[in-house]
Amino acid sequence: MTARPANAHQARLLRLLRDGGPNSRAQLGDQVDLSRSKLAVEVDRLLETELVVADGLAASRGGRRSHNIRLNPHLRLLGVDIGATSVDVAVTNAELEILGHINQPMDVREGPVAVFEQVLSMAAKLRATGLAEGFDGAGIGVPGPVRFPEGIPVAPPIMPGWDGFPVREALSQELGCPVMVDNDVNLMALGEQHAGVARTVADFLCVKIGTGIGCGIVVGGEVYRGTTGSAGDIGHIQAVPDGRPCACGNRGCLEAHFSGAALARDATEAAEQQRSPELAARLETNGTLSAVDVAAAAAAGDATALDLIREGGNRTGQVIAGLVSFFNPGLVVIGGGVTGLGHTLLAAIRTQVYRGSLPLATGNLPIVLGELGPAAGVIGAARLISDHLFSPA
Repeated sequence: MTARPANAHQARLLRLLRDGGPNSRAQLGDQVDLSRSKLAVEVDRLLETELVVADGLAASRGGRRSHNIRLNPHLRLLGVDIGATSVDVAVTNAELEILGHINQPMDVREGPVAVFEQVLSMAAKLRATGLAEGFDGAGIGVPGPVRFPEGIPVAPPIMPGWDGFPVREALSQELGCPVMVDNDVNLMALGEQHAGVARTVADFLCVKIGTGIGCGIVVGGEVYRGTTGSAGDIGHIQAVPDGRPCACGNRGCLEAHFSGAALARDATEAAEQQRSPELAARLETNGTLSAVDVAAAAAAGDATALDLIREGGNRTGQVIAGLVSFFNPGLVVIGGGVTGLGHTLLAAIRTQVYRGSLPLATGNLPIVLGELGPAAGVIGAARLISDHLFSPA
């Protein structure tokens, strides 16, 4: 795709078609502040660019029936969500519907060259199925701080070898299309906003608990990244004074006490000390433990596993309570791999937030699990690049 909208009116029309699907000129006119003649001019110009196409007759509203307009169905976007231990790659159309999706295990500590070789291989597999001849744009999420305008990770604690790597530039050259890069939790927030539990909320927090912990902040429907792109890095808020050493170099960070890695470490310790028969049996069988094992042990009624989840949920809830008092969101979404711990975790977080924040902030505050699971990141990545492509050149 070489064309871009020529002005803010065209950009607005493209985003309405992306978010709402095919629509008639009359219905589009109800949603934009344009005269009928000006709207006709802008739609005709978009049709000339082939960003949009006519799509059959619209339902009659009296008088002559008009054609529906839709985004070009041949546009293809690539969404890539790189986690600490796995990567998701998906192809979507311009309306952000997933057409194909692959997940593979991967260690982000292998470095950017090895990781992107795997990403490009996965993208090639999807392309080979006939879903796409090429890509009109790609969105990439990485599990660390990103200097957003340049698409460059900056000193990411769990991503050795990635500091300063030109992700945006390197992948744009390989894929032959525009690329945008962001922190993975911001993309999860965009995904839940577009197609998940946050569809109707303008101001919300999206907390991702996985190998690390981060928070996407959405204000007025837009992701807030801060001055340099590090907003929402709540995993490195101190939760325990003089607590455990953290990968960032400080002590007592939330991430050091409750994340996928911290939970696995605590579960292994409990198993080795014979405090949990269920975890001990799983450690003997598998050789290692993960958050999945803790969830399974808790589901079997193991008291130690339940205590580990509650303790982590309490610490996370205390940090979120401070965020709620400060930001006053309309919704808090909890997502990421550790959410397999389910409602025991959610209940502990809710208890701390409702207890620790003022009633005015929590009186009508839903705290819920995300709806989309792994799809949130790739939908959010596609949304990120479409926001770029559907902005005036």
